[in-house]
Amino acid sequence: MSLIPEQLTRHAHRAAEVAGILAKYGLADWLAHSGFELPKKYFTDRDGKMLTDQPRPARIRLAVTELGTTFIKLGQMLSTRGDVIGWEIAEELVKLQTDVPPDAPEVAMATVSAELGKPVDEVFAEFSPTPMASASIGQVHRARLHNGTEVVVKVQHPDIENRILADLDILRWLAEFAEKSAELRRYQPAAIVGEFHRSLLRELDFRREQRNLREFATSFASNASVRFPRAYAEFSTSRVLTMELLQGANLRDTAQIELLGVDRQELACRGATLWMDMIFRDGFYHADPHPGNILVMEGGVLGIVDCGMVGRIDEGLRENVEEILLAVAALDARLLARILTRLCTPPPGFDEAAFSADLADFISFYGGEPLDHFELGNALNEIARCISRYRLILPSTLAQIIKVLVMLDGTAKLLSPQINISTIIAPYQKDIFLRQLSPRRKVKKLHRLLNEWNDLAQNLPRGLSELFQQVREGKFDVHLEHRRLEPVVNRLVMGMICSSLFLGASLMLSNKVPPLVGGHSVPGVLFVVFSGLLGTRLLRTIWRDR
Repeated sequence: MSLIPEQLTRHAHRAAEVAGILAKYGLADWLAHSGFELPKKYFTDRDGKMLTDQPRPARIRLAVTELGTTFIKLGQMLSTRGDVIGWEIAEELVKLQTDVPPDAPEVAMATVSAELGKPVDEVFAEFSPTPMASASIGQVHRARLHNGTEVVVKVQHPDIENRILADLDILRWLAEFAEKSAELRRYQPAAIVGEFHRSLLRELDFRREQRNLREFATSFASNASVRFPRAYAEFSTSRVLTMELLQGANLRDTAQIELLGVDRQELACRGATLWMDMIFRDGFYHADPHPGNILVMEGGVLGIVDCGMVGRIDEGLRENVEEILLAVAALDARLLARILTRLCTPPPGFDEAAFSADLADFISFYGGEPLDHFELGNALNEIARCISRYRLILPSTLAQIIKVLVMLDGTAKLLSPQINISTIIAPYQKDIFLRQLSPRRKVKKLHRLLNEWNDLAQNLPRGLSELFQQVREGKFDVHLEHRRLEPVVNRLVMGMICSSLFLGASLMLSNKVPPLVGGHSVPGVLFVVFSGLLGTRLLRTIWRDR
């Protein structure tokens, strides 16, 4: 049996490339904390800057960028998970960009022809060979249908799917390897990679974005102040998506928005309300509300584009979000602590009383502010940092909602710095409170609870029977896990090695083991130096982790 995992043998060249980049940045990280100056000049980024001069979060971002599309996408996802990777690294990963050089025009046109089964000039009256934009998965071209309709055509880069699948296989192996470490296992690497795998594969299938556009258009059919581009199914496949061209001013283009003569405060409120309706009314929301995805069209109509990244809120998550909002509104820190502890994964030795006290301090600070001065983005970031300090891990669906609300707060402030998203959320609290008291909600919750008890009643006898069978056959084992013991054992072993090397070196020096220089044993001197370096490294590690 091969000792090399199948994921690595299938993609040996890419695995070697990933290993080389990780080794380079890992060694640069070690050199940055060492006293060795000479080797540092050999570790540079793509711009020729010394890696050892960069702070550690920046080196992580540079490594992710060099690893390519899949890892950049993973980094962008992890940038919303400061509770998992730490907020300093998360804030650095926000800077990751997915812009890539476009494919040659003939390559993009060949993809369109192959996918639609016709030459490009038979499908489109005009097709611009120069893309409007090029991102990690595809590029966008402007075109015109034979009936005169202006459209944009999103074309997937050739072979991007195979490259991403190879990277996902390597990531899955790395996650399985990380799961073997008691220290890393609590961060759920396999679950994070699994979620990322599903998300990225959905993004590769343009038919999903087509369905998202239809669903958004149906949800807001009665709202004339918002437009989603119409998708043309007859000119779309899993790798080509043809959509209506929405023309308007980007939210960053304040001069153009001024020329449109719209009320920016009213526009910001309307955009924020749109996202509140998606989240609290429909349970289906656009998960990437950055300024580039929102256009201001003639008459102040909002155009929403790039609907490939969406989120869904099931009944259970909706109830949890509503409970959190009601606990904050009631200034009940103890209730909020209980809800968050139930939703998150508490680490060993978790201090719920201290967590509750920190939340009480948070609520007293923000709860005393007038609603029109309440900063939602700051408050959400603060509560997420509080959760992270106690090593709690938020469910990914809840972390995504927090990310969307923080991003929405920043986007709305581009239009109107005076806007306060909290005043827009406030009216929804009444609806939430009424839904909590709704008889229909109580019946649905009771029905769900009965189903769970029914499943337990059906599975319990079989589980007990299997347990007794294992006891009878002598196959019942008890496994004990020593949490956080692995680093202690590693340091103990390192200390024993250092002591042994130093003792051996002392014996060599005292017995003058040849070869000798100046009457001193050369092997003895070398082992003394080596044991000293190991000991210094061990002491620095212990001091850093104090």
